[in-house]
Amino acid sequence: MTERFAVNMGRLATSSALYPKESMLAVEERYRSLFIGLPKESSFQENRIGLTPDAVKQLTDMGHRIWLESGAGSPSKYSDHEYSEAGAKVVYSAEEIYQAEIILKIAPPTYEEIEYLRPNQTLISALQFGNLTADYVQALLRKKINAISFELIRDVSGSKPVVRAMSEIAGSTVMLIAAEYLSSSNEGKGVILGGITGVPPSKVVILGAGTVAEHAARAAIGLGAEVKVFDNHIYKLRRLKHNIGAQLFTSTLDKAVLYNEIKQADVVIGALVADEGRMPCMVEEMLIAQMNPGSVIIDVCIDQGGCFETSEVTSHSRPVYRKYDIIHYCVPNIPSRVPRTATNALSNIFTPIFAEIAKHGGINEILFMNEHYRSGVYIYRGSLTNAQIAKKFGMRYKELGLMIAVRN
Repeated sequence: MTERFAVNMGRLATSSALYPKESMLAVEERYRSLFIGLPKESSFQENRIGLTPDAVKQLTDMGHRIWLESGAGSPSKYSDHEYSEAGAKVVYSAEEIYQAEIILKIAPPTYEEIEYLRPNQTLISALQFGNLTADYVQALLRKKINAISFELIRDVSGSKPVVRAMSEIAGSTVMLIAAEYLSSSNEGKGVILGGITGVPPSKVVILGAGTVAEHAARAAIGLGAEVKVFDNHIYKLRRLKHNIGAQLFTSTLDKAVLYNEIKQADVVIGALVADEGRMPCMVEEMLIAQMNPGSVIIDVCIDQGGCFETSEVTSHSRPVYRKYDIIHYCVPNIPSRVPRTATNALSNIFTPIFAEIAKHGGINEILFMNEHYRSGVYIYRGSLTNAQIAKKFGMRYKELGLMIAVRN
């Protein structure tokens, strides 16, 4: 017994003894500090900015440098002082702000702003495919930059987060716009958007069944309006009805039904999405001339060419015009009407994107690691990588995946 006890004690001592362990190999730290510039928007009454002061503080606390052109946040009601307190450096010229490695803009840069760009710099901005020209693309290509369209960036679910966020804002806002221009204070028909006891509800026709249409329909139904939605994609119509959770008139783009409803409508909203290129004209001028005087048309897809034959681009300073006594609202950047809300939505998207870019070591590394961000790239190291743009203008392009694979 004593011998067995001694053996067991020996085993215990052996198992609890301290042995030297293999040393871990050093792992290369890929984290990289970013240098981000936020220019002041100069085109088309763009009032949004990509990052809020809170987002700037979050990024500067991570060690990133952020420069802000003075006055860039003013349209969204954010002061230079708020950005400075958050850790950003305020500069006072476009020439200075374009020294940053990454330029985050909302509107595409103007030709004058393109001149400030430098080789290997990264531009993140809207692309606005419907208004794109071959000369503009060539001007960007000559700068040998990386250009990313935030409209094309996809997340892990395959959806486009920026497009969805701005569409939600646009959809919720259009019904407020419609109510405003139906009232007599704006020389409208003098009717309420909705209905009350004993008075028939106003009639709203929505072309399209995407995110804009969903939020517009939700707002209109909440106000008591009679809503009818048209789209050629049955699955979109079914999804819209399911998401809203209410009985809703839906139909394909059958001309007989559609034209009859448009003639009787108080509000018609164009929210179709072009698969590629310019939006096809869906509603002819002849039909618009037969609508009830004082009715309102809101063409949300005017930035893609518009879906009404009478559509003409307007601005926030002069948002409407009348044709055949029909009020037309054709402002291309509706979310800019509520810039503070839109800026917060954009900031919620871009802040984690920048954090992930830094985590993987920079733009080139994140493109190699994450295929979702590649969808937004249309110029890489001065070469066109977007097949759709190449097809539109008859240009040559290179496969982004192959370029990144060769580089790495």
